[in-house]
Amino acid sequence: MEFDEPILELKRRIEELSSIPPTRERKDELVKLKLRLIKTTEEIYAALEPWQIAQVARHPQRPYTLDYIERLTTDFVELHGDRRYSDDPSIVAGFARFDGQAVAVIGQQKGRTTPEKIRRNFGMPHPEGYRKALRVMKLAERFRRPVLTFVDTPGAYPGLGAEERGQAEAIATNLVEMAALKTPIVVTVIGEGGSGGALAIAVGDHIQMLQYAIYSVISPEGCASILFKSAEPKLVREAAASLRLTAPDLKGFGIIDAIIPEPLGGAHADHDQSAANVRGHIAGALKELASIPPEDLVRRRYDKFRRMGVFAEE
Repeated sequence: MEFDEPILELKRRIEELSSIPPTRERKDELVKLKLRLIKTTEEIYAALEPWQIAQVARHPQRPYTLDYIERLTTDFVELHGDRRYSDDPSIVAGFARFDGQAVAVIGQQKGRTTPEKIRRNFGMPHPEGYRKALRVMKLAERFRRPVLTFVDTPGAYPGLGAEERGQAEAIATNLVEMAALKTPIVVTVIGEGGSGGALAIAVGDHIQMLQYAIYSVISPEGCASILFKSAEPKLVREAAASLRLTAPDLKGFGIIDAIIPEPLGGAHADHDQSAANVRGHIAGALKELASIPPEDLVRRRYDKFRRMGVFAEE
């Protein structure tokens, strides 16, 4: 990321200075560089444009669903397969304990290495992935377990095989079933929230986003290609700004309920602190939802989504 270059340069200088024998002058210089790094990072991240925020949301070192599951839960047992076609590794689903409470956990999973990216299909689920997710949600409802979902996908996979196996129907079914699920659902957008592929596991009672995550009906590149017939950088930046895909925008529209602050320099800079921030917000949401009867949960969830996109002139 171009805007990150001053930060990376300061980090390189700090590493170089830390690797040589210390002297009084070098220690003083090291302290100054570290303070400058903090100030520079704060200034850069406070002035990020929507397209730059999208780049942070896609950072290859950003924590993924399994990173959060490892840090937030215990006794995680992953379930595989949709009982119709096959297992889809781009969606991770199973049961675990969150602060001692039994929960269902579902999320899109990207890969870090090239083989892992291919196996996970770059976090783009097939229909069987969404059907697997729904299978776990229905089990959670049966055993009265809250559902935690982690959204991080460019979108559902648009390949021929996925379409032949009913991609649109799988997504639509999840929307209908999640709307009526009689158990609390807490949704956390941790990276990219792309189109219906994200929404298929994001119909919930409490929806929250990390500070530098994005959530939109289409990617900036896709929007520019459709509207401007070009994906030139300037037009992609314009599309990103027009889509209003940042957490503050979506909070203002009432699409999400809370923004989770990220560590200095983004979630990729400190996975543990990012997970700690997410933990606090999930715990608060579960506590709030625990006392609401199932029928009221469904009614409130329905009303919540019906209000989205409704504007009244004064």
